[in-house]
Amino acid sequence: MKKIVVLVSGRGSNMIALLDACVRDACGERRWNAQVTAVVSDRAEAPACGLARERGVPLEVVSARAFSDRSSFDHALGERLSALDPDLVVLAGFMRILSPELVSRYQHRMLNIHPSLLPAFAGLHTHRRALASGTRIHGATVHYVSADLDAGPIIAQAALPVRDDEDETGLAARVLAAEHRILPRAVGWHLEGRLRVEGARVRLDSPRPDEEQWVWVP
Repeated sequence: MKKIVVLVSGRGSNMIALLDACVRDACGERRWNAQVTAVVSDRAEAPACGLARERGVPLEVVSARAFSDRSSFDHALGERLSALDPDLVVLAGFMRILSPELVSRYQHRMLNIHPSLLPAFAGLHTHRRALASGTRIHGATVHYVSADLDAGPIIAQAALPVRDDEDETGLAARVLAAEHRILPRAVGWHLEGRLRVEGARVRLDSPRPDEEQWVWVP
């Protein structure tokens, strides 16, 4: 069985979406031949930590505050990941920029979910910036992690219209719901070995009629 390690910093809703996708279906069959074997957080007080404990998932905290610089933190995090020996690392609201060395160790085995239609609005405050820009379309992206911030080959995207009367809170909630749809889908494709990276593009092998690498959310 393949091992997934989820990195978190915040509320953990995308982590829960992945945990739900790993459970057995009504027939007792596993959706994936995989399991979230550990959750790692850089913040002991993150709500995701409590959710992981409630679900009985092994939790480890590598607190960024315990280290004097980014390099030391990255080294400690890398040591923990090596010990956990994951087949896939998923950044589910993990708010740290990882070093190129650590990222290269998990090339095409580390996924991130980002709340915008990359390459638009990389970085923080994506919903606020989307509203300020006047864009009519916003969304979320799952991509393989590269050394550059919120870059790397795009696996799946969800797009939704920005409503005229929408505020940042409402837009964020709608985008988060879209994230919960596309992250498990992208993780499943990776675990099935159906994703091929061709330069900046990721291709899905043998897509079924109900499978698209993008989702439109009305």
